[in-house]
Amino acid sequence: MTSAERPIRTAAITTVGVPKEVKTAEHRVAMTPDGVRELERNGINVYVEAGAGEGASISDADYVAAGADIVPTAADAWSQQMVVKVKEPKPEEFQFLRDDLVLFTYLHLAAYPAVAQALIDAKTTSLAYETVQLANGALPLLAPMSEVAGRLAPQMGAHFLERHNGGRGMLMGGAPGVRPAKVVVLGAGNVGWNAAWIAAGMEAEVVLIDKNLDRLRWVDQIHRGRIMTLASNRGAIERSVADADLVIGAVLVAGGRAPVVVSEDMVRSMKQRAVIVDVAVDQGGCIETIRETTHDEPVYELHGVVHYAVGNMPGAVPHTSTYALTNATLPYLQDVAVHGPAAAARKDPAIAFGVNTVGGAVTNEPVAEFLGCDSVDPLDALS
Repeated sequence: MTSAERPIRTAAITTVGVPKEVKTAEHRVAMTPDGVRELERNGINVYVEAGAGEGASISDADYVAAGADIVPTAADAWSQQMVVKVKEPKPEEFQFLRDDLVLFTYLHLAAYPAVAQALIDAKTTSLAYETVQLANGALPLLAPMSEVAGRLAPQMGAHFLERHNGGRGMLMGGAPGVRPAKVVVLGAGNVGWNAAWIAAGMEAEVVLIDKNLDRLRWVDQIHRGRIMTLASNRGAIERSVADADLVIGAVLVAGGRAPVVVSEDMVRSMKQRAVIVDVAVDQGGCIETIRETTHDEPVYELHGVVHYAVGNMPGAVPHTSTYALTNATLPYLQDVAVHGPAAAARKDPAIAFGVNTVGGAVTNEPVAEFLGCDSVDPLDALS
């Protein structure tokens, strides 16, 4: 069958591929052996690339015991009807995109327009974990990695506050008679709240800033003043950032680019050797001076401030992250595979929100807005 003759994938899926991640120092894998068992139980054959789970401490033998087939190359895994991944396709993987493929992974297309263009050019049906959205606005497939990244952020910040790692030489919790580090967290969503919680547990002085007063009330009720909350406005952010030892960026716009809330002038006002951890960098970042880094080279210094901006932070703890991710994604992956993308999207509006591209069209409105293109209704496109 030629490329022009291949239909958009709408029917039930019988084969799923799990390739090894190729992003720098990305050791997570998109499915656990328990996930394989669930799909196999529904008559769906799972093909895992050899060594895909090693970084997450999951062996090929574990997958085989669960019913998976181990395939030797990435091309073998990508040749299945649906491919599940953790991170967006890298340029070396664009060759595997095609018009009868269903791809389910984190995409963050507003931050990675080249990936969006590759999916559009290949006419691939793609679903993004981060845009699957419930009626109440919750993002169930972003939540587990947001929680992991949020809990990691103070840990990474504490590490780079150490003098030999470039920081101010501060202990997060201080010492008897010595003030602790001041941590400012921008955004009180899943990332920000978890970051503030862990920083407070490390006995830092924590300020959590958000424009949602109901969310701040909830944090106050839970933490009973242990975390200071501030309503978000430019003046509050300017003053807090200038006084901070560690700033954690945790601002999210579902499907879109994160808004810049800390300007370059604010960064210049920070203490020398203070640290910034921008968890929102995989959505463009909420700090004006941020640029994405890797686990191999996680930090750089600008205006005397240490910037940490790893785009796949949960990849630092791949065993925990893989199980947390699969726990959340498996029911949705299973629905898409068992019913096919069209029927699954009609059945569950959350999955319809997750559809980002179909047949060369962008089908998620916030993503289309940030890419500067028209949006097509996902149900119409899948039909």
